Amino acid sequence: VLCYRRYVDDLVIVAKEPKEITDILANKYKYKLKGVGPISYHLGGDFVRDPDGTLRYGPRKYVEKIVSSYEKMFGSKPTEYASPLEKGDHPEIDDSPELEEDGIKKYQSMIGALQWTVSLGRFDILSAVMTMSRFRSAPRIGHLDRIKRIYGYLKKVKHGAIRFRTGAPDYKDL
Repeated sequence: VLCYRRYVDDLVIVAKEPKEITDILANKYKYKLKGVGPISYHLGGDFVRDPDGTLRYGPRKYVEKIVSSYEKMFGSKPTEYASPLEKGDHPEIDDSPELEEDGIKKYQSMIGALQWTVSLGRFDILSAVMTMSRFRSAPRIGHLDRIKRIYGYLKKVKHGAIRFRTGAPDYKDL
């Protein structure tokens, strides 16, 4: 008889009766489940309920983590901005000096963290992050300054999130 073991991390169950599913997994299939209950955090994203009961998902804790990494990397907090990039900016014509090897590593690390932030639902920075990702093999000082600006925007707008409304919309007035 062959016996296979499966190890699974970060399982999320979304169902009307999730306890029925976790009971079957634990009792019938002998899975060892940890952290069973209402979701509050998963893979960098926070789950919270608004005062009206609407489920909200966003990477607030992750943003705090990458802002903290920024502070360690540069010795200061990022300057806060109201937008990820300046209106009318053209990073493709930046002619500032190219970054040294250490600067390139920082740039690449910061871009990776921002890409994960987008994956966690911060679509408001998607265009800026993808624009700046183009320069990750040979970034310039001006490109790094733009990445720092995106961090400053996230610091200012750290509570950005996706809201899930599951009720049927009321269209009777339309």
